Formats: sequence, structure tokens, C-alpha cells
Amino acid sequence: MSFAMVFSLSAQGFAEVLEIKSFGHSSFLIRGGGHSVLLNPFKAVGCAKGLREPNVIPDIVLASSELADEGYWRKEGVFFVKPGSYRIRGLSLEGFSTAHDHVGGRRFGYGTFWQWTQGGINFAHLGGIAGSLEPQDKLLLGRPDVLFIGVGGGAKVFTAKKAAKIVEELNPRIVIPVQYIRRKKPSNCDQTDIQPFLDVMKNLETIKSGTNYRLPSKLPERTIINLMK
Repeated sequence: MSFAMVFSLSAQGFAEVLEIKSFGHSSFLIRGGGHSVLLNPFKAVGCAKGLREPNVIPDIVLASSELADEGYWRKEGVFFVKPGSYRIRGLSLEGFSTAHDHVGGRRFGYGTFWQWTQGGINFAHLGGIAGSLEPQDKLLLGRPDVLFIGVGGGAKVFTAKKAAKIVEELNPRIVIPVQYIRRKKPSNCDQTDIQPFLDVMKNLETIKSGTNYRLPSKLPERTIINLMK
């Protein structure tokens, strides 16, 4: 599939068509707007065991932490994992910090969640965290056009109910759930499958787009859930 960039009318005005490629777990490649951004590259261990590790050359890499299943990268691209404000090649990135577990960071420390605008689309990646979002964080995130959010529970991922509450608060246009079991559950993984999250969010439309998803020219006004492989 070509990654050629064309212009189209979105819910926000004129924005470039972007494509999202899923590698599973909480890892994606977003291409368009003059950038390629890789999210949470992983080593195939833990709950990512059995997945094919990302083998791409992005411009920018954003990671939730330096744990092997969400921040493993030894290749090209500028790597960001610490919270802060960054600007690179015209792209502004905002990293925020919160607990990586359900006990205030006492077990797994802190993780970083990200917000940026690429090709006119407001992205937020909330994989790799389990702590609460502060009111100022929600204000800075705004209304995401695309929200990646962990839903599988366990020791260091949002539970389905907590993820659903955040979705309700942020009111994104498109939700892409991450960090849940898609195939056979690895023996050392404490996450659930997608069903508990879908049960809580049963009033929202759900679509399935496979491993590649081209954002529609007109983004939905009402939140939809996109289950990528």
C-alpha cells in the first residue's frame, strides 16, 4: 500500500491523509504529514511474546518506558521516552508522566504518555501506563482525534473500566485499544482479552480494520472503537 500523501477535508479542516500500521501490543507506525512516528517498539517477551518485532526505519520513536515490551529500540530514528516538550523537524511532541502501575509507581515506577499533532490530526498515546490522569493533563490532551489506550488490565495497564472512564472524559473521535491479548495468552502475561472493554463500551460503534488503517477523510463526531490486529 502506498504512503503517498494527499489532501482531504477532515472534521478539523484541511488535513493530510495519514496511515496507521499496527505491530500488535501497543506498537504502531504512523506515516503522513512529512513524518513517520513509531510508537512503543518492543522485544517479543512478556505479553508481546509471539509477535513479530517492528522492523521499520522511522523518523521518530515515542516510548512509554524503557521496558522491553514497550521501549526496546536499537535501530534508526530519534528516540524519546522521558516526559517533556520537544520539537523536531517541525513536529511538536508533548510527553506527560504518570504511574506505570496501580499503586502510585511503587512497583513499576512511572511511564510517559504522549500527545502530538501530525498531518493535522491530534494523536494521544496512553499505552504503558496505569495511573490516573491529572486535570491539567486532560486539559492539555484536549479532544484527541485518535486515542491509543491500554485496556487489558494486569499490573501495569489500565483496567477496562478505568480505560472506559478516560475515553468518556476525553471524548476522542477514534479509539484504538492496545495492550490486550489477541491470540493465545503467554504464560507470564496478566492481561485480559478485549471483551471486558467492549462490554463496558457496548454503546459505541466498533469497526475492525486489520493491521493497516487509513484515517477517513471525515473523522466521526461520535466516538468509534477501531480494533486493529
